[in-house]
Amino acid sequence: MSFFDWISGNGESRQKNRKNKPEADRVADTEFAKDNAHMDLRAEELDIDKERMETGEVVLHKDIVEEEQTVNVPVSHDQVVIEQRAVNHEPTEEPITEEETVHIPVTAEEVDVDKHTVVTGEVSAHKRSIEENEAIHDVTHKEVAEYNTKGLADVEADEDTKKEE
Repeated sequence: MSFFDWISGNGESRQKNRKNKPEADRVADTEFAKDNAHMDLRAEELDIDKERMETGEVVLHKDIVEEEQTVNVPVSHDQVVIEQRAVNHEPTEEPITEEETVHIPVTAEEVDVDKHTVVTGEVSAHKRSIEENEAIHDVTHKEVAEYNTKGLADVEADEDTKKEE
């Protein structure tokens, strides 16, 4: 029921009549007000809510990979060099014995390979919030006031109120 129906007290009967008439047969309701009239204008506004949803995940893990390494390690070992030379048949006082043995120890460096673990770096992960704009498109409706005049009616109206053409 409109404001004007409420004032005149017969809004319910007009609404019933309006519902029973086809659109083409309806005659525009004309309301007569003494000096002042009031009409509420309504408009739709968008109610936008945001909700944080899980869209995926990142799993951070370590894998063990094998890597073959070749390292050149300098090592040393003893080599016995046996040289024989001729001498000038010089006389000696020492008799010839059955045996004479000389022991020469021989050494070599051996490579002993062991492994130990060291920290070579670190990996960290963190989240940060990225803000971006998303364009939301929807159709809203609003009521606007329009007026028309007959005869020499003088009207001063706001910019938001337009004259019906």
